[in-house]
Order: sequence, then structure tokens, then C-alpha cells
Amino acid sequence: MSITSEDAARVAAEPAAGPWRAALRKLAQNRTAMAAALVLVLIVLACIAAPFYAKYVAHTDPFGSNLDGQIMLHGKLVPVMQPSPTGLGMTPIGPTWRAQYLLGADNQGRDVAARLLYGGRNSLLIALGSTMICLVLAGLVGVVAGFSGGWIDTVLARALDVLWAFPVYMLAISLSVVLISHGLKLGPITINADSLLIPITIIGVVYVPYVARPIRGQVLSLARSDFVLASRCLGVARHRILLRDIVPNVTTTLIVFAPLMMALNMLTEAALSFLSIGVQPPAASWGTIILDGEGLLYTRPMVALAPGIAIMITVVMLNFLGDGVREAFDPRAKLRVKSDR
Repeated sequence: MSITSEDAARVAAEPAAGPWRAALRKLAQNRTAMAAALVLVLIVLACIAAPFYAKYVAHTDPFGSNLDGQIMLHGKLVPVMQPSPTGLGMTPIGPTWRAQYLLGADNQGRDVAARLLYGGRNSLLIALGSTMICLVLAGLVGVVAGFSGGWIDTVLARALDVLWAFPVYMLAISLSVVLISHGLKLGPITINADSLLIPITIIGVVYVPYVARPIRGQVLSLARSDFVLASRCLGVARHRILLRDIVPNVTTTLIVFAPLMMALNMLTEAALSFLSIGVQPPAASWGTIILDGEGLLYTRPMVALAPGIAIMITVVMLNFLGDGVREAFDPRAKLRVKSDR
């Protein structure tokens, strides 16, 4: 196959695709990643539509107790709280697979499906917010430590080692217990104990060493690379080297970390909320709904299974998307996998 002069001229006239455009194109060609992204978009849209679902579909208040409520089922009124088969206490109605109480009720007579959507909003918000805090702090600390060197690098690296030494869940639980008991005061700023900013901040901070250490290592490697050394020999200012050579390379690494950290943060939030030291009532999250269904596992397991399944699907989709992002933005990842095999 020969290339004509017209083809060569047309190729030469076309602008070369930049690394960002090439990475996005490669990501768009990854069917698994795009399918995962579509599922995540549907989950986000469903959670955003929680008020609409509760008001116009389920016709219920997902945060108000409804122990004496009744619904029309199969042409007759059925109480939301029904006598327990054992004869002791009351058992909430199970899944009706209809508009009202689609997934049944919890021990307060609240619609589980409506609470699932509202809880998803908080779980996704906490996972996203804590991921942004983690990546910003980790990127800042890693870049400053690796690029500055000297005593600055020593101090920041030792601080990361101290945080790294704590088991992540033990540190998160300790911070949660203290801040939920007293709230958080930063000068004139006061954050109440029931604010979502508390779990967002805690989860974002405890994972900083896990991202900052790889970033610092990458910056140390870049600082010794040929193109950076050439820029220094040519007399290019340090801040220009930092902004034009170091930061763009680090940014792609942070993008690769984003979906994977979001999945990890979602699991951490669920664990803290299940221990009653995450999202505080009357707010809900998928972790708090699992806690609500703990005592109903044998009679109404859907109360705990529904948020658990939602967490599983979201985390799996985030991991699929993260794999696609890694392959698109880190060309060396695929080579490393092949070499390992």
C-alpha cells in the first residue's frame, strides 16, 4: 500500500492530538469503562431524583416515623407495621414491589426505597468530597516535598510516615468519636457534629499518606529526569519548571487515583456510619440504612441487603472505571501488566 502525496499533505496538515485528547479518546474506546460510567451516571441521577420519588411515586416521608401507617395493597388496607410471626413485637411490611414500599419498611415504618435514594445522595457526596480533599492535600504535600527537597522534604515525609503508621480505620474511628462528640472549631468557623463536613474531612485526611507518598516518589523521579535537568541548565525558573513540567505529569496520576479513592472512601463512610460515628440522624446514608436493618436480618433482610447491594454495584463500577482511566492516562500500566505475566 503506497501513500500518495495528497495523503501525506493531509496528515501533515492535521494537528497532532495532545496527550489529554489521546487519553480521553482511548478511555472512550474502552467499553467496560464506558459501561461502568453509564451505570454510575444512572445511580447519580436516581439519587438526585430522590425528592421526586418520595413525593410523587412513593407518597411518603422517608425521614418521619410511620408506625401507625396503612397502605392500599391488593385492594385492601394493610398496616405498615404488622404483628411479628413470633407474637412478640411488630414487624415492618416486606417488599411490595409496587410504588409504595417497593423494598418494604424499616423498624420505624419508613420507606426503604426512598431512604435508599436519599442515603445514596449523602454517600456519593461524602465519597466525592473526601476524594477531592484527599487528592488536593496529597498532591500539594507530595509536590512540595518531592520538588523542594532538603529539610522540607524530611519534615513532610516524616509527617506522612506518622499518619501511615496508624491503622486507617482506627485513626478514622478515633477522629470521628472526638469530632462527633464536640464538633469542629477552626477559628471563626464552627462545624456542627451532625454536619456532613465531619465525615468528609475525616475520610479525606486519613487517606492522604496513601496518595501523597506515590506522588512524592513520582516528583522525585521527575526532578531527576533529563527534560527537567535540561530546563535547569538553560536557566528556566524553578516555578516555571514546577508548573510546566512537574504539575501536568502529577495531575494525570491524581486523575488515575480519583475513581479508586472514591470507591475506597465510600466503603470507609459505610463502615463509620454502620458504627454510628459517620452520618448522623436524621440524615441517612447507605451505611446508616444497613445499621437500621441489622435487627431485621432474619425477618426483613431487604432493609440491609438493598444498601449493601447499592454499595457493591457502585464500588465495582468505580473500580472498572478506575481501571479504564489508568490504562488511558498511564500508558506504562498496560506494559507493567504484560511484563508481570
